[in-house]
Amino acid sequence: MAQSKTETAPAPALKLDPASGSPVTAGPAPARLGDETPQGKTTIASSVVQKIAGVAAREVSGVHALGDGLSRAFGAIREHIPGGGGAMSAGVAVEVGEKQAVIDLDIVVEYGASILDLARAVRRNVITAVERMTGLEVVEVNIAVNDIQLPENE
Repeated sequence: MAQSKTETAPAPALKLDPASGSPVTAGPAPARLGDETPQGKTTIASSVVQKIAGVAAREVSGVHALGDGLSRAFGAIREHIPGGGGAMSAGVAVEVGEKQAVIDLDIVVEYGASILDLARAVRRNVITAVERMTGLEVVEVNIAVNDIQLPENE
């Protein structure tokens, strides 16, 4: 009697969160589990993390704007559309897992500001705000300085 052998295709490799071993969603995740109790659960949308990071980055003196010229223009248009998001999330990209987040920022710096000091201050402010408000651990804040605002351009 011959045995039949069934072969299954290997499952696609998943990127795992090193802390929890849970799968990490690439790109903007629709939501993450924030809290689950017997009374109910709380989820936090990745767009919320994106907005928190954008506001926190803009709070730092020396940051003129977020995003490149094109994303700032689209952000200004979206601002006038109900539910369109707008400038708060322009220049901000996030990857959100179950317990961790990675944030990418594109910033425009005011002329005269120390770019390295400014980047450190932005990183610190973004990490503090996101972790305090969401409970996520922010593992990276990558900052790309795309432009500098000159005094005569104002």
